[in-house]
Amino acid sequence: MNDERHSIFRDAGRDRKTAEQIPDTPQTRAPSYRLAFADEAFLCREELRPVRLQLELLKPQLELDERQIDSTIVLFGGARIPSPAEKGSARTQTLAELSHFYEEARLFAQAMTKKSIATGNREFVVTTGGGPGVMEAGNRGAEEAGGVSIGLNIVLPHEQAPNEYVTPNLCFNFHYFAIRKMHFLMRARAICVFPGGFGTLDEMFEALTLIQTGRMERVPFLLFGRKFWETIINWEALKEAGTISPEDLDLFRFVESAEEAAHIIEEWDPAPARSDIPGR
Repeated sequence: MNDERHSIFRDAGRDRKTAEQIPDTPQTRAPSYRLAFADEAFLCREELRPVRLQLELLKPQLELDERQIDSTIVLFGGARIPSPAEKGSARTQTLAELSHFYEEARLFAQAMTKKSIATGNREFVVTTGGGPGVMEAGNRGAEEAGGVSIGLNIVLPHEQAPNEYVTPNLCFNFHYFAIRKMHFLMRARAICVFPGGFGTLDEMFEALTLIQTGRMERVPFLLFGRKFWETIINWEALKEAGTISPEDLDLFRFVESAEEAAHIIEEWDPAPARSDIPGR
């Protein structure tokens, strides 16, 4: 982190340390005497939500800017999909059959990370939700390739630690799902969606909606596993009903392998954001 300051004023860190060394008196023990930015109870008050939202957006932004990370390859996918070696313990037969996508995510992350290393780990940095399943496979592939990867974890009611393959200094923890989603997409060079559940669907449709409505530039949007996606989502029914336009089905492509996905990204021509919404 860059600690260089451009101010003649005393910095906040020094004042915080000084405040911790003051004499212990009834006055200094009072909550009202704590420095506002060092008072966790104060920062967690309901009225401070706008400040917490800003801080949660700003902290990862500054960290990634200081590391000069300019673009990412985003991997969404199910936390419950096991590795092929562990498919025997899968909860359902379908999850066991989907285990090969763990391997494809790992191989795809390896390929993207090799491209990233060639840029000094500034471009094509693999980014996942930092959890198990497909997310673990993505971070694992990046580590195996000798590069770095980002993990955007989220606090859940049950204890969840990041997977062991996330680059430690690029592992972030979020309280707000909305801010986490922004960080997934702000630097996205490509969005790759593997089979998953509610969380994966939420992330996928949020990103697709931003592209559909012209709020985001077009990037390679790849859905791994045509059979899975056409089983759980009737894309043609949406088109026939008129709730989406036929052109909306061109916003994404189905792929089956890491090699196929990497080729599409390699050959992608930059595409501007939509200026209108077809069918409106």
